[in-house]
Amino acid sequence: MTGGPLRGVRVLDLSRLLPGPVATLHLADMGADVVKIEDHGAGDYARTMGDGPEGVSLFYRAVNRNKRGLRLDLKRPEGREIFLRLARTADVVVESFRPGVTDRLGIGYQTLRATNPQIVYCAITGYGQNGPLAMAAGHDLNYIALAGVLDQIGVAGGRPAIPNLQIGDLLGGAMSAAMGILAALFDAQRCGQGRFVDVAMSDAVLAHNLFPLFALESDGAVPPRGTDTLTGGEAGYGVYATADGRYMAVAPLEEKFWRIFCETVGHPEWIARRGARGDAATGLRNGLEALFASRPQVYWRELFAEADCCVTPVLSVGEALAHPQFVARGMTARSAGFRQYAPPVKLSGWQFAVERPAPLPGAHSAEILGEAGYDAADIDRLLAANVV
Repeated sequence: MTGGPLRGVRVLDLSRLLPGPVATLHLADMGADVVKIEDHGAGDYARTMGDGPEGVSLFYRAVNRNKRGLRLDLKRPEGREIFLRLARTADVVVESFRPGVTDRLGIGYQTLRATNPQIVYCAITGYGQNGPLAMAAGHDLNYIALAGVLDQIGVAGGRPAIPNLQIGDLLGGAMSAAMGILAALFDAQRCGQGRFVDVAMSDAVLAHNLFPLFALESDGAVPPRGTDTLTGGEAGYGVYATADGRYMAVAPLEEKFWRIFCETVGHPEWIARRGARGDAATGLRNGLEALFASRPQVYWRELFAEADCCVTPVLSVGEALAHPQFVARGMTARSAGFRQYAPPVKLSGWQFAVERPAPLPGAHSAEILGEAGYDAADIDRLLAANVV
């Protein structure tokens, strides 16, 4: 990889599925040389999770682009030795096993730092390296449930709603991991000492569950689901159905925006009702529901196109991809015949590109081993023995 701000950084990625691969995707997109290491068995299960060309899912292809592939049997001494040799010159290791697995394999943090003190070792787990649930299995739904987030999602009087965005996996396992890796990498290059980066997806969700904590600390209780200011308690912040069964997101919270909103919809008498709560809020919400239900979404989209008051249509994914805002921001890229998301971070002096499609299992094994000092005969022997 060339040109990115992380060029020259080598990452050994042992993770699978969504959290770890998305964390290393961000690093790879910004120029890091990410080596995706898989076993000879199932490898990364993401490959078969959904349809895709040649039996490889679009999911796998999208989150593993710009990476190189190496197959390695870490349970065999020769496989362990290859990994240790690669780690001596690597900058980062990322894994998502349960605590203790890599120690038992002989490739844990203490072993790696003994020969490479600058190594940044990131372990992504559901519940972290310690605590009563450290060894417990979990998925995104479990993490947001345990952290008190799921309890707050949904409408008043209804059951908790499962979000389609994997909050724990992506906020916790991907973005928090990338943040921790970059912080430790910066410090390692400054002082010569790496760090163990312990990322628990449940911790990350809890740490960002801010407003319920504020309510608990100030009022002694969290408002019931669907009744907080930003989840249904205030009529001026909500989702309203239109005449054609579509929706508008209405959020003119501030006084100046609420005034523009009321004037735009022809109800200046509503200006004084800003911030209404309780029965007053219910009456205002009923009026807003009737108003938006009187016209199709396209009418409201056109009406609010020039009114700067925080009102937007609720779009489908296809509509979002075609929206002029995301088109102008270059938020999609086409590779391997399908659309993918571009990185959400834009940096001056750098233009993102898909320089390499997601690797086939072990696609770059010989290349990577050659860079590590193995000669052609050694590589042929290791390939024949299914070590790589």
